[in-house]
Amino acid sequence: MTSTESKDTRAPAAPGTVGVLFMAYGGPESLDDMPGYLADIRAGRVTPQAVLDEITNNYRLIGGKSPLPEFTRAQVDATMRQLESLGRPLRAYIGMRHWSPWIEDTVRDMLDDGIEQAVAIVLAPQYSSMSVAKYQKKIKAGLEMYHGHIDFTFVDAYHTEPGYITALADRVRAGIQSFPEGEREDVHVILSAHSLPVRIVREGDPYADQLHETARLVAAQAGLSDEQWSWSYQSAGRSPEPWLGPQLDEHLRDQAAKGVRKVVSVPVGFVSDHVEILFDIDIAAQEVAQALGMTLVRPPALNTDPLFIGTLASVIARHLPEA
Repeated sequence: MTSTESKDTRAPAAPGTVGVLFMAYGGPESLDDMPGYLADIRAGRVTPQAVLDEITNNYRLIGGKSPLPEFTRAQVDATMRQLESLGRPLRAYIGMRHWSPWIEDTVRDMLDDGIEQAVAIVLAPQYSSMSVAKYQKKIKAGLEMYHGHIDFTFVDAYHTEPGYITALADRVRAGIQSFPEGEREDVHVILSAHSLPVRIVREGDPYADQLHETARLVAAQAGLSDEQWSWSYQSAGRSPEPWLGPQLDEHLRDQAAKGVRKVVSVPVGFVSDHVEILFDIDIAAQEVAQALGMTLVRPPALNTDPLFIGTLASVIARHLPEA
């Protein structure tokens, strides 16, 4: 059972039921949601009309909405089916950082259901004070807002889990194999993740190190030599401060200057299709690649890949309180 169900149809949790709170970024489910969605991301600051128009058009080009909520629900359902084998009373909940169902409201639902213990996991494998930590703070804000207590266990990161690494390595191999057999030795693989401000490195944030650890493990499992792959960030924000780089479009130009003409793009920091993949890679980066005379292939996102779902189930099971 998830928090997306009506309160009228949700029965109180049986004694001893452990809540499993899955959290994701959230996304607009129609173009009409865009102003409110951006206002939430920007903490109420006015969104310039040019920015609103640009981002609205990006979503229009990928189908007029974000597929992230739908994929998140599918990931939750698949994970909970695997957890059924534990034979323990568990109840799943979904909370979004920037759209409905908001994390704070989901925490209220958990309190209303009588949940006393819970595991919280963000659908982002690498930890950062600017990402995972902010989700965890929203849980605490929800508990304060609704004057309740739940004993939460937080999953901070799962960036080296074998199933997750194997699922990504499978995508690297599939991307390379999509080229004719005689051309595969010339294929270059670019692994990427969402950029964050450079200052997090100075502050000792583990995000960049965890990403590079993930990338090295994926490259090794896929059998890539050091020359066959490289790292890039993507989807940098619009603030004036410097962001971690190189950005994917710049990196493509650098690789083209080195003679690379065949590229496989595998984002390792995203676990489902959404605008940072469907627009930033499939449209924007693809346009750059084509202009440079490059062929860019982007294998499918993890979504409900059984290896990734198994990873989520395994990680959650290890964090459950003792029965």
